[in-house]
Amino acid sequence: MNEQIKKLLNKIYDLEDELRTLLNEQQTQFSYKIAGKRIEFEKSIREAHKKLKTSWFYWFITVSPKHLLSIPFIYGLIIPLVIFDLGINIYQSVCFRLYGIPLVKRSEHIIFDHQHLAYLNIFEKINCLYCSYASGIISFGREVASRTEQYWCPIKHAHKLVDVHHRYAKFLDYGNAESYQKNVEEIRRELRNEK
Repeated sequence: MNEQIKKLLNKIYDLEDELRTLLNEQQTQFSYKIAGKRIEFEKSIREAHKKLKTSWFYWFITVSPKHLLSIPFIYGLIIPLVIFDLGINIYQSVCFRLYGIPLVKRSEHIIFDHQHLAYLNIFEKINCLYCSYASGIISFGREVASRTEQYWCPIKHAHKLVDVHHRYAKFLDYGNAESYQKNVEEIRRELRNEK
């Protein structure tokens, strides 16, 4: 990897750290703190949230017909998502242990915390839980796939990708056979040594 790319990557990592810091600072802006798995709002904020909650009955009778029509298509995906979840867990439990790749922590990708928001009614909370699960399991699967790709085929694509995972920058250049033969084991070793 050339020096200019390394410098850009370091800038990106620094900006990501800065973004995480700013996002964490929102806790003070919205008067909440994280206590273990619970999110705790100041009492006055929690009371204000409760006043803004739409009743489940009003929400249900005012929901758009197009939203009602889409329910089976949205929630029908739960079956493939659960199968995907199960498959990814079995895959990494077996294969990653065989290859010496650190396991991906599912709990770092699937976060359920919207149930602590007092301004959401029961239907909104269920929707949020579903979306948190779906987005989280896809994130979890992507990380498992990116580690697999780093182990077996750490080569960049010739065509530009719309979105790349965070490991992609370390991959070897497309068409550079010499570099692949020299460096593939080093890239695998880096992966095995991750914490």
